[in-house]
Parts: sequence; C-alpha cells; structure tokens
Amino acid sequence: MHELQITERILDIVLKHAAGQKVDRIVRIHLRIGALSDLEDEWIQRYFDYLSRGTVAENAKLAIVRANAVMRCPSCSSSFEVGREELASAQCPDCGERELELAAGREYLIENMEVL
Repeated sequence: MHELQITERILDIVLKHAAGQKVDRIVRIHLRIGALSDLEDEWIQRYFDYLSRGTVAENAKLAIVRANAVMRCPSCSSSFEVGREELASAQCPDCGERELELAAGREYLIENMEVL
C-alpha cells in the first residue's frame, strides 16, 4: 500500500515542475526504481492513473526502469553493481570482502518527463 503514498509524491513533484514551465500536458514520466525496492510497477501506474485525473498528468504513462543495487566495500571503498539474485553471494570484485554495505537499490527517482 505504500505505492499510494509514493505515487502521490511523484505526482506532486511533476505537477509542480509542470506548473513552473507552463506545461499543457504531461505525456510520459521516466522513473528509475532500485531493484531492491518492493514497489510494484503495475500498482504505481494504477494509482497514478487514479490520482492524476483532472490534472495535466491525466493519461500520462510511467516508463519505469529498474536499476541494479550498488554495493560498497568497507575494506577497500570499491563500489559495484549487483543484481537482486546475486545479493546473497556478492563479494567485492577488488578485494574479495563479503561483508558489504548497500549503497543504492531501494531508491526511486524521477529522471525526466515528456510534455506538450
């Protein structure tokens, strides 16, 4: 259910930017969501469709790209990408350390929007 709150926030942000640029219509919003986020793409779009009714974002499509997680090695400070399925066996490619820190993977970012 947290998709609803996040979708509300996304809509607020794009509407503020659209108002500042005197946009007539938002056609597409490009989102990057971390691979470890438990946000469901389908629910984000459904909530967006509902929340955006009557706004310049009505009927806008969300283009969602999933970004790999980024791990950081506390031993050598190396950072590297890992897929969700590789997390359990991940180790630093530079020094072999297995005790790693999550640097990215749960975020959601509005990269840009297509407007008319």
